[in-house]
Amino acid sequence: MSNQPDSASQNADRPAYEISHLQRREIQAPIAACLIRGFAREMGLDQAIEVATAAIQADAMTAGRAMAERYGGNTMTELGHILREVWAKDNAMTIHILEETERKLSFDVTRCGYAELYEREGMKELGFCLSCSRDEPFIQAFNPRIKLRRTQTLMQGAPLCDFRFILE
Repeated sequence: MSNQPDSASQNADRPAYEISHLQRREIQAPIAACLIRGFAREMGLDQAIEVATAAIQADAMTAGRAMAERYGGNTMTELGHILREVWAKDNAMTIHILEETERKLSFDVTRCGYAELYEREGMKELGFCLSCSRDEPFIQAFNPRIKLRRTQTLMQGAPLCDFRFILE
């Protein structure tokens, strides 16, 4: 789910205002979908999504490193702040924290504004590529000792997203 500021938004000279993470995805989604669908006509949908996913995941890694720097650390404490202050900001998700310690951050997402956005915009089939595929590379770059275990997502039709971050 990971849904963090993209590399383009990590400029040190940020504007006086900052849009929410969900708003950023809403702005990006139409052009990303247009590009993916255009490439799909040329190379097939599976290959277009594979290429897009790789590019999106590379951006997520850049964002993971930047967020660790922005939040002054890469522990579960900072990850909890990112969850609340970035990913879930402005009611973007309904989250239920199950466990939050120095070694674990476990939560379920029972409503996802990102999934709702992609469905509303007629691009539900691209939602996992555009948002959910970011989560694991983001956390790898944020802190390579933190592992993400997630077995289901709302984006793919499950009743919830089960995020389990564990510090190894």
